[in-house]
Amino acid sequence: MLRAISNRLVILIPYVWLLFFFLLPFLIVLRIALSDLEYGAPPYTPQFSYTDSWAVIWDKLSQFDFENFTFLFSDSLYINSYLSSLQIAFVSMILTLLIGFPLAYGMARAPLGLRPTLLMLVILPFWTSFLIRVYAWIGILKQEGLLNQLLLWLGVIDTPLEILSTNKAVYIGIVYSYLPFMVLPIYSTLEKMDESLVEAARDLGCTQIAAFWKITARLAVPGILAGCLLVFIPAVGEFVIPDLLGGSGTLMIGKTLWIEFFNNSDWTVASAIATVLLVVLVVPIVWFQNAQARATETGK
Repeated sequence: MLRAISNRLVILIPYVWLLFFFLLPFLIVLRIALSDLEYGAPPYTPQFSYTDSWAVIWDKLSQFDFENFTFLFSDSLYINSYLSSLQIAFVSMILTLLIGFPLAYGMARAPLGLRPTLLMLVILPFWTSFLIRVYAWIGILKQEGLLNQLLLWLGVIDTPLEILSTNKAVYIGIVYSYLPFMVLPIYSTLEKMDESLVEAARDLGCTQIAAFWKITARLAVPGILAGCLLVFIPAVGEFVIPDLLGGSGTLMIGKTLWIEFFNNSDWTVASAIATVLLVVLVVPIVWFQNAQARATETGK
């Protein structure tokens, strides 16, 4: 009996965590998004009190509306911010996958004694502040920066390239910052792969490329999906990278959200932006869970 209660308490811990650190904050943001902005008072109405009767509470609840949400979808600025964020995040995810998969594959096929060192080198950037690492790219990408100086010295270019304050710099910053999130899950999947499967495919007549696509690539799908989500989801709401490396023409929803919260002090619209963003990001998470469930059933 005591063991059963202990097991239930262990299972309950993550649900309690999600309740206090995800559901309650989300409900607070949603409450603000459904409210109205009122200057000169606390930032939104209606305001509730512990002394309110049920009739008063019900009357105040009826004052909630979706005006802020309809405003978002009637203004091209917010629509373009969402679309631009999704595009930049998707392209960055693909670039990260193209770079991260060969790295993870090489790590997984490296000698056993060398793998911990390679793994440490992938994790090593996390030992430095994220903000400092992004700032460092300013010195690399600016016109008189290290990259342009190197290309000029090699004779590859005649005039400095304009990379900083463009979307190209944002792509570079996101790919660099989130590359470990792509490499680690793919490496974890490939490291567990049985090499005898590839050898068996070769013995049965598969070419090296065919064996790679039919065996290695398919077995790496769970790691690829996990890595893509770990890159795509935070990249959609990224603020620091587009703010420091992107220009005035770089439009991302994280930057728009910051402006609404801290520059315009429009908490209701900003909360509506955050709520819609969360709903948009839930879609790939649900898709990933369904894909994992299908993969598990297929494996069985």
